[in-house]
Amino acid sequence: MSIPVAILISGGGSNMVRLVESMTGDHPGRACLVLSNDPAAGGLQKAREMGIATAAVDHRAFKGDREGFEKALISEIDRAGAQVICLAGFMRILTPLFIGHYAGRMLNIHPSLLPKYRGLDTHARALAAGDSEAGCTVHEVTAELDDGPILGQAVVPIRPGDTPEALAARVQVREHELYPLVLRRFLSGERERIFLN
Repeated sequence: MSIPVAILISGGGSNMVRLVESMTGDHPGRACLVLSNDPAAGGLQKAREMGIATAAVDHRAFKGDREGFEKALISEIDRAGAQVICLAGFMRILTPLFIGHYAGRMLNIHPSLLPKYRGLDTHARALAAGDSEAGCTVHEVTAELDDGPILGQAVVPIRPGDTPEALAARVQVREHELYPLVLRRFLSGERERIFLN
């Protein structure tokens, strides 16, 4: 019996596509829903084309009522029967209400080598700091922003003359490798941290 997985997105959904593509054959999970806070998110159409149910809860309609917004998200996720949640470029900060509802069942991918550079502008911050490497992290979601048990990381060397955009493009390639790998392990009950160099 496959484990139903909901994937939350805000944009084009490139990580979502890789996750859905990975959940075939003997994979322990299957995507049951792609959900966005933006009804115009490009990833929703991609999900529909892949035969995945979609839904949107427009955060702008809630005008600062984060609890109401999150309760609407929870309603869609629970209606779809999801047991595990993957945040894949979901650009809303979630409150303890939502995180507590799915405690121990929610993953996120972040474009830095956590604990470095929580939050936004990770690539520009790594370049400004003179770092020699960047990368991405998949972690369990907890109430603290971008701070939960790290399940996997992939390293990307920083090259001379790199721009934030060039670095972001190379990091995203590694995200597409790392997230499906960690999800499969997570659904199989494996929590040991893995590194991709």
